Amino acid sequence: MFQKTDFWIGFAVGVVAGVFGYRFLQEREAQLAALEPAPIAGELSMAELTRQKEELEDLIAAEQAKKAK
Repeated sequence: MFQKTDFWIGFAVGVVAGVFGYRFLQEREAQLAALEPAPIAGELSMAELTRQKEELEDLIAAEQAKKAK
């Protein structure tokens, strides 16, 4: 069985198809995850809200520093 060329050709085709199928599936999941709507503010944890607040404060401070120059 393992000495037949048809077996190895079929095996190689199956492996290649599996790899491409897996990569396609991963890319598709990433695309779908990007399309999911952002969670509603009531569903965010306190840590996430605090992180977003600090990020916004940093952006505001950077813009104010640009205007002050």
